[in-house]
Amino acid sequence: MILETERLFLREMEQSDFDSLCQILKDEETMYAYEGAFSDFEVQEWLDKQLARYRKYSFGLWAVVLKETGEMIGQCGLTMQQWKDTELLEIGYLFQRTYWHKGYATEAAKACKKYAFEVLQAKEVCSIIRDTNFASQKVAIRNGMTVTDTWTKHYRGVDMPHYCFVVCKEEADF
Repeated sequence: MILETERLFLREMEQSDFDSLCQILKDEETMYAYEGAFSDFEVQEWLDKQLARYRKYSFGLWAVVLKETGEMIGQCGLTMQQWKDTELLEIGYLFQRTYWHKGYATEAAKACKKYAFEVLQAKEVCSIIRDTNFASQKVAIRNGMTVTDTWTKHYRGVDMPHYCFVVCKEEADF
């Protein structure tokens, strides 16, 4: 276990999480900000990328497990993400649609912010969010972040405007 909140555990994902990850990444509605659901191959690539991040950085997107049931309901964690000509430490989150609007993403994201500042000694952390992803933008705002920049990313053949939400350590409340 990496982190614990009131209702959640966050831990490294493993190959045995593939089916739970499929429930998130293969859901068309959940993946609207990515221009559609992933294939089995893309889900495996995603999982492999997280495993590689753990080896390289000792962090990545972690499995979010509901304490009450032991079920993996989403993923949330820290990644290094390209933003224009630099890399930024980002809090990312994706949850099964069944668990939307219950505060889990905010709870997990706040724990990741605290981890970034206290364990990684980061000076700031961001969330990079597509302009049409209003739910994720609300999570970033509840996590004390504000928009500092915009950039259009090209992904899956589509130009996607994104906002960079940022919070600095000295401004953060935990």
